[in-house]
Amino acid sequence: MVLQKNNHHLQPPQGIIFDCDGTLADTMPMHWQAWQIIARRHRFYFTEDRFYSLGGIPSRDILKVLSVEQGLPIDPLAVAREKEAEYLPLIAQVEPINTVVGVARENYGKIPLAVASGGTKRSIGTVLDHLGIGHLFQAVVTSEDVVKQKPAPDIFLEAARRLGVAPQFCRAYEDTDLGMRAIRAAGMEAVDVRELLVKRET
Repeated sequence: MVLQKNNHHLQPPQGIIFDCDGTLADTMPMHWQAWQIIARRHRFYFTEDRFYSLGGIPSRDILKVLSVEQGLPIDPLAVAREKEAEYLPLIAQVEPINTVVGVARENYGKIPLAVASGGTKRSIGTVLDHLGIGHLFQAVVTSEDVVKQKPAPDIFLEAARRLGVAPQFCRAYEDTDLGMRAIRAAGMEAVDVRELLVKRET
């Protein structure tokens, strides 16, 4: 099943919330490219599988975990800024995930739309502008707007609050396990973009 429904989801949503990286925009390969540069520079171990499993978690938090695990003498905030500096020039290569962007375009002007992303304001804003879709969203909530990150529900709850829609009447789109957990914890209808894309391809 693509839609993870609760009993109260018996009608169309009153608000739709989208993750950005890997959901609206095919950014993950560029993020991984930036991570590889930073890992070589600071000599830490970070596999591609683990990178994808941590999708939705801010770079600074990933670096805090790696620092503890590997005994790295790094400043997670400073290194996260280095990683973003490597990533930002790559945004010019980013393509939209048309299936999901199409959902946003179809609903624009009909019901309120928001973005809820573990990225930074700067990087998410740059991606949305690059794709020419920033105007579709009434609210953009990033990792800088909440304390608890995915899989906590806070970022989705804040997006719903800004839209003025109760969480139980929202539908949200995500591409990671952590993101799906966050949506469900917020009491929203969850759409797994990975399954949505597989169905479109078959």
